[in-house]
Amino acid sequence: MCGVFGIYAPERDIARLTYFGLYALQHRGQESAGIATSESGQLVTLRDMGLVAQVFNEERLQGLGGEAAIGHCRYSTTGSTHWANAQPIVQHGKVRSVALGHNGNLTNTAQLREQLLERGVRFDSTSDTEVIAALIAHDDRPLDEAITATMAEIRGAFSAVVLSEGKLVGFRDPDGIRPLALGRLGDDWLLSSENCAFDLLGAETVRELDPGEAVVIDERGCRSLEAPRSSSESLCIFEYIYFARPDSRLGQVELHGARVRMGELLAQEAPVEADIVMPIPDSGTPAAIGFARESGIPYMEGLIKNRYVGRTFIQPAQAMRDQGIRAKFNPLGEIAGQRVAVVDDSIVRGSTTSQIVTMLFDAGATEVHVRISSPPIVSPCFYGIDMADQSELIAAGREVDDVREQIGATSLAYLSLEGLQSATEQPTTSVCRACLTGEYPTPIPDDLKLRKLRFEPTPA
Repeated sequence: MCGVFGIYAPERDIARLTYFGLYALQHRGQESAGIATSESGQLVTLRDMGLVAQVFNEERLQGLGGEAAIGHCRYSTTGSTHWANAQPIVQHGKVRSVALGHNGNLTNTAQLREQLLERGVRFDSTSDTEVIAALIAHDDRPLDEAITATMAEIRGAFSAVVLSEGKLVGFRDPDGIRPLALGRLGDDWLLSSENCAFDLLGAETVRELDPGEAVVIDERGCRSLEAPRSSSESLCIFEYIYFARPDSRLGQVELHGARVRMGELLAQEAPVEADIVMPIPDSGTPAAIGFARESGIPYMEGLIKNRYVGRTFIQPAQAMRDQGIRAKFNPLGEIAGQRVAVVDDSIVRGSTTSQIVTMLFDAGATEVHVRISSPPIVSPCFYGIDMADQSELIAAGREVDDVREQIGATSLAYLSLEGLQSATEQPTTSVCRACLTGEYPTPIPDDLKLRKLRFEPTPA
């Protein structure tokens, strides 16, 4: 996940605009937030642990001026949850200083990090993001060449925003696994993980960056670099299922509509006799609307959500996830005596679903039928989702009825892979479905199939 944002606007309050851009992207990461600005080529960075609104206030924003800015809200996949890994990360080389924010996960971090250490490069963090920044900062060639050379050297998933030498740069990996969009606010240029940030600022979406594309924005405008492009795309299908905001568009498809279609197809594939259809809010709501519409079963908000509790899936520890679930939902009395069809977008670890099933039975539901608007997640992700351990995945190596028994539901059914693909209105060749199929768009080194904390110091 992670959200990245960038703006080049010499006549505007770039820090405030970046703040609101990150505010729109808060759903992509809740562990830390940061903004870096460039004024006459000098970088100033402010980052801290917490939500965007917790990290920044009026006084802090007023201290961030200049012509260009980048912002980041973090969800960790490489490196632990502490201040040193908050972004944007800054690296100072002999030729240039670089501030960089990154969404994704590299698959060759270990090799690159070792090479840089041998060259005398010093690292202050344990994230793969600093490796990217270091490659650019310590490259003696002009910035354009340093960017394209770095893109050719790193592997995996990466959408990044960069400040260096007074320029704003954005680039995307050759497989296009993570999204990055280009926008305009009047004559000024913006970059964002999702176009919902442009909407909040009153900006227009120009287009999505192509896989393998880099753009440089400065006083001369916006231009693409001559970099190797990919003829295909493997955008993470979980962006369609869960990650991106429902009001964002990917591949010209508004995600709310795609998620409603997932629910409609799920009702066709896995009908159920129930009295009400209810979502697990908020991510399951569009699919539940579609399921109710297609099945003719009345839709009801059976769970009241505390809007001030974050997304439980992206909390860094299981104990925090469990506590978040208990604080997050409360069932309505109207479900007592009802056969309930509960619709959610996915089951990853199963902790949320099992607790909600128990909660609904405790509230008096006579039957709880769980319907999931994506296929079973059976393989770990190495491209930026914190589930790089197959043992965490409740559906891995289990039959559907085994999962049903483990979560305690009356029945359980998933949307088929074909149904999901149809709902996205994208060709199979344009998305990464590795978590659902085990087929990865890039080679995965054996040494990567371990924990995200591999660069943390070993306790004495």
